[in-house]
Amino acid sequence: MIRRVAVLPQPPLLIPELAAGAADECAELREACLQAVERLAGASRDWVVVGAAAGAPEVPEHASGSFRGFGVDIRVSLSRVTAAETELPLPALVAGWLRARANASSVRVHLVDPAAPAEHCALAGCELGEPAAVLVLGDGSSRHGPRSPGGEDERAEGFDAGIRDALAKADTGALAALDPALAAELGAGGRAPWQVLAGLAADGDWAAEVLYSAAPFGVGYHVAVWEHA
Repeated sequence: MIRRVAVLPQPPLLIPELAAGAADECAELREACLQAVERLAGASRDWVVVGAAAGAPEVPEHASGSFRGFGVDIRVSLSRVTAAETELPLPALVAGWLRARANASSVRVHLVDPAAPAEHCALAGCELGEPAAVLVLGDGSSRHGPRSPGGEDERAEGFDAGIRDALAKADTGALAALDPALAAELGAGGRAPWQVLAGLAADGDWAAEVLYSAAPFGVGYHVAVWEHA
């Protein structure tokens, strides 16, 4: 039975060494993320991770990698078992970093293509079975405000407000109903992983809590924990 789900963003800025001058601005977000994964580890030390990457590459179990592609050679591993380093996509790198922070034993990463149709995402969620602890990684719209990475779009605020509300209510129907085309226009990379979650958790009875929801750098970041009621 799925006991707990943690929903987090995946900006490299979560890692203090990568945040540089923005480390203090990221402190509240980072603290919420660490609190969420500590609660996840309370359900199980072995996690299933859902993220998005182009082409949905397979991520080897026990793999290790580095954030050097993001500017600093910070090495992470997907388990406590030492393994040869390989090139890992961002969701796997962030999951490995969070695993170590929460002292979890292992993370098994499942990736979906960011452009995957909603029905494909729902099916992928159903095929994951019922892991005890699930970590879902994905960002909201990248178009909040004039300095946002994707350029300002007035629809971004309403889109991310809807994500926040869906996460606060564990509303899998609302997540399943997200429009892939709109999400793509708004640069919301979390759409596909959230719809995998919708398929995975559709039949559950959940108590939900949002720990953080804001767009401090023009990108919507949401942190939530769902617990099986």
